[in-house]
Amino acid sequence: MTPAGRRPRVGVVGHVEWVTHARGRVPGPGQIVDLADPLVEPAGGGGVAAAAAARQGAEVVLMTALGADAAGWASARRLRERGIEVVAAARAGSQTPVLVIADARGERTIMVVGPRLQPRGEEDLPWGRLAAMDAVYYAGEDPAALRLARAAPRLVVTGRRLDDLAASGVRADVVVASGADPDEDPARLALPSPPDAVVVTEGARGGRIRDARGERRYAPAGLAGPVADAYGCGDAFAAGLTLGLARGLGIDDAVVLGAHLGAAQATWRGGLGP
Repeated sequence: MTPAGRRPRVGVVGHVEWVTHARGRVPGPGQIVDLADPLVEPAGGGGVAAAAAARQGAEVVLMTALGADAAGWASARRLRERGIEVVAAARAGSQTPVLVIADARGERTIMVVGPRLQPRGEEDLPWGRLAAMDAVYYAGEDPAALRLARAAPRLVVTGRRLDDLAASGVRADVVVASGADPDEDPARLALPSPPDAVVVTEGARGGRIRDARGERRYAPAGLAGPVADAYGCGDAFAAGLTLGLARGLGIDDAVVLGAHLGAAQATWRGGLGP
């Protein structure tokens, strides 16, 4: 439980991308389409999760990597304006550009140009800061960084990084997986230390929790408005779950908080939120 009078401390390990959001449709082979209403911002799994936790009043440290160009510098500035402490390894070259196309239903298609910039455990970053967090969300791409993140009392790992979890040899408290992607199911790997709980998200249908008590469903959170953009809902959900654990909630209540943050994310454009 977070001590009275202190904000919960949440660490995030993951990437930041320089994202252009636009409305329209994905072109077919050989087609040219005109996209509308561009919105440009730093986002990506690490940036979205950090912003979601910060909006809820958490003290957030984001461990990431940033390019040595205007987009990299702007990413750091704009995330810090959101109250996020950005700790970034330097990378030569540009910040990873991304194009996101949202259709009339708010469903998004994501195109990443080049490799994601991720922090590595071998780099001279203040990794010891993660041990002082109440909980950490890992969306990185380096088993050594994941081992360092395990110093936190609670560790949440995205299902997109199961190979890192297997290679690191550490135990996650919670794995958050998308029910739409069978590659995110921990059952496909022989993990040396299975997580205490697996949360499988199913969008508007809610999802499932699997732990020592068995498997049970959780209900979706209500939407505060029409769906504007599905971008970032999964990472916002994971951020809310991580924040709930940081506050000392049990897994079921932490999932409720995650569902609310994921649902809220769908009602605005982009990743950082209003």
